[in-house]
Amino acid sequence: MAVSANRLELLQIVDAVAREKSIDRSIVLASMEDAMQKAARSRYGQETEVRAEIDPKTGVIKFSRLLLVVDEIETDATQILLADAQKKNPSARIGDWIAESLPPFDYGRIPAQASKQVLVQKIREAERDKQYDLFKDRIGDIINGLVKRVEYGNVVVDLTGAGGEAVVRRDELIPREMFRPGDRIRAFVYDVRREARGPQIFLSRTHPQFTAKLFTQEVPEIYDGIVEVKAVARDPGSRAKIAVTSNDSSIDPVGACVGMRGSRVQAVVNELQGEKIDIIPWSADAATFIVNALQPAEVMKVVLDEDSTRIEVVVPDDQLSLAIGRRGQNVRLASQLTGWDIDILTEAEESERRQKEFAERTQTFMSALDVDETVAQLLASEGFRTVEEIAYVDLHELAAIEGFDGDTAAEIQARAVGHLEKIEAEHDDARKALGVADELKEIEGLTTPMLVKLGQNEVRTIEDLAGCATDDLVGWTEKDQKHAGFLADFDLSREQAEAIVMAARVHAGWVEATPAQPAAEPAGEATE
Repeated sequence: MAVSANRLELLQIVDAVAREKSIDRSIVLASMEDAMQKAARSRYGQETEVRAEIDPKTGVIKFSRLLLVVDEIETDATQILLADAQKKNPSARIGDWIAESLPPFDYGRIPAQASKQVLVQKIREAERDKQYDLFKDRIGDIINGLVKRVEYGNVVVDLTGAGGEAVVRRDELIPREMFRPGDRIRAFVYDVRREARGPQIFLSRTHPQFTAKLFTQEVPEIYDGIVEVKAVARDPGSRAKIAVTSNDSSIDPVGACVGMRGSRVQAVVNELQGEKIDIIPWSADAATFIVNALQPAEVMKVVLDEDSTRIEVVVPDDQLSLAIGRRGQNVRLASQLTGWDIDILTEAEESERRQKEFAERTQTFMSALDVDETVAQLLASEGFRTVEEIAYVDLHELAAIEGFDGDTAAEIQARAVGHLEKIEAEHDDARKALGVADELKEIEGLTTPMLVKLGQNEVRTIEDLAGCATDDLVGWTEKDQKHAGFLADFDLSREQAEAIVMAARVHAGWVEATPAQPAAEPAGEATE
């Protein structure tokens, strides 16, 4: 049977739209079917379940009405009795759908207009879905485009070759950077969002990974995976630090990134509007990495506090301004690059502080151990910082101090133990005076000074402690001293506080103990 001209024309329209919009032919056909269903409902009734089918080979259009098989009809337009349904299909059952053919009809002006709106909307949605699927996998890539327009400082980019538009917001542009319509632009895709008005593609020229991706394009060793970019820190438009390492010992990662006569790094600098770039050799050793990150300043000594990821750096007096950098830029970028908080001291400041701490420890030992200044200074110079360390150190270590013998070491340790027992007794008397129950001493992780602090805050029984929240003990945040909890002074972590409260609830019988319940480690007494 010959295919009519109208049907051929319909298929040609489908093919043309699919090519023009770069979407699948089946999606265009489905959109046309939805549009025809919309028009058919205006002819047969909006409550009717109409289905339109277009044969993708011949273009033949068939309309049918779907009826639900029921025991009792409530709506004639959408339901059919089981007996009537079985006349059309003997295997029909309650809950099945029966398709009933509908005769073709002529489109009026209003149905045609409504179907056109549905078709346009469906094709637009298909375009948006295609664009989102295309760009959602390109997050983290660099993309090229042409500046289409500039609106209130935001740059709208026409993604030539890829279709669609993207935006570089004003705060994602390098300071003092100007673009005009028609300019070429390279930027980093950092986010793609599906929104009602279509997919929104957000680009950035200030993102740290933009620098890393530029190096990937300029340095073949990075592209091949021989050299790896470990971290990037940027002050956009001014300065950047990039940490690199090599997986091949024969290749210098810094030299590979710099290139012959600086050609590779200069290409990146030019793209970033003259942003100075320090290329740092990465090291697994935190101290070495931080020293490298502070270049060009020289570092004399570092002291790491791994628990708080904080490091103290000592530099020569004449290197302080270089280490800190203009407006703190060098140390700020080094901190961002390494992930450590960095405190910088000069040799004079470090020496002064060390002498002050030595004098304070000496005075503490003289008072607590009832010894003369010489003995106290010997203990302080050996690295003892608290009376607790002296009380619990191995006796042989004390006896090994020059000028000490076994009897002297034993006497000093006995005095240290006696001092701690005296303080413990004083705290226990204070606890009893505040009415804090003895049973609270059974909670693992609580020390006597903590019990005193709890008593001062009206927490005196197991039930009182069980009713506390974690924030009541450590504060809303560990760094928020304004809202610090009862035990914030004892440097109690949130995990320890949770374990203490849970142990109290177990003791109070509110919950059952579980084998996986974490135990709190004693936080120890706060020391001067």
